[in-house]
Amino acid sequence: MSRATQLRTLAAVTGGLVLAGSLTACGGTSAASDDKAVTVYSADGLKGENGDGWYDQVFKDFEKKTGIKVNYVEGGSGEMVQRAVREKSNTQADVLITLPPFIQQADAKGLLKAYEPEGAEEVDGSAKDAGGKWTAVVNNYFGFIRNKKELPGGKAPRTWEDLTEDTYKNKVQYSTPGVAGDGTAVLIKAMHDFGGEKQAMAYLKKLQNNNVGPSASTGKLAPKVDKGELLAANGDVQMNYAQSKDMPNLGIWFPARKGGRPTTFALPYAAGLVTNAPHSANARKFLDYLLSRKAQSQVSSVGGGFAARKDIKATDTDAIALDRIVEGVEVFEPDWTDISENLPRYVADWKAATGS
Repeated sequence: MSRATQLRTLAAVTGGLVLAGSLTACGGTSAASDDKAVTVYSADGLKGENGDGWYDQVFKDFEKKTGIKVNYVEGGSGEMVQRAVREKSNTQADVLITLPPFIQQADAKGLLKAYEPEGAEEVDGSAKDAGGKWTAVVNNYFGFIRNKKELPGGKAPRTWEDLTEDTYKNKVQYSTPGVAGDGTAVLIKAMHDFGGEKQAMAYLKKLQNNNVGPSASTGKLAPKVDKGELLAANGDVQMNYAQSKDMPNLGIWFPARKGGRPTTFALPYAAGLVTNAPHSANARKFLDYLLSRKAQSQVSSVGGGFAARKDIKATDTDAIALDRIVEGVEVFEPDWTDISENLPRYVADWKAATGS
């Protein structure tokens, strides 16, 4: 990603919840292709709990412009892919939006049909599939959150090792690898920071002494951190920053190894046209709209994320704050091909190490 090649300095910033409810998907493949509807299966994070998220704005504007109603179904990235796989013989979804590596897995499972939306030429090459199967629509970074009221200033965690201290007994939680995109990101970052799979699993086994247990949804962890039920949890910059309106006790941070520097990696929301989509023409129009200049210009101010288009130079207050969050944080690029191919083994090893 164009931003992912930069090194930035960490700033303490609060975040807030943007957890979406789900709507019922439209009918099966018998629906006419010109029906004024499009069904979107998406990872959570872009729809506001109070109807004020990026999706909320985009869906409203898209329907006003085209007359096409968006039917929305939400879950973890892995959950959405698994659901689409189960429905392959009677496809329900028109558009699939997930975090990596699940968008790559969706392609590998034959769930995506090549389509390059209007504006995709402005998306960085690392943020889209070379074959046109998927394109990032909102850029994002992996991160952690803490309760900054309970852990102010010098008490704030800075390293992975901090989370294993007695202070965090039954006060740490991260979402489930293999089910949630951000939970899978915990494995990816740990393997990078600790220098390999074996070392990462050894650490996560130790962390299990303080871990509350798995969670299918990353978004559900933020309210617990804000209330002090948890002191730290995983998340991502876009979702957690957008939470700041409602959850003022959240602080975004990026774990480092003891004696090292904080790291993160790009974790974009990537969208693709579903194979045999019941409303494929409407789906193409929707994907075009997601990358339109109007929708992309609202990513930071409405959604708390980073625009996927390189030609959108947001200067609003939120865009400036978002840039400060990742200032000085080392951004690495995961080997998504390896992760997509080997994720089942990594998840199995994580389950064995943690007893999950």
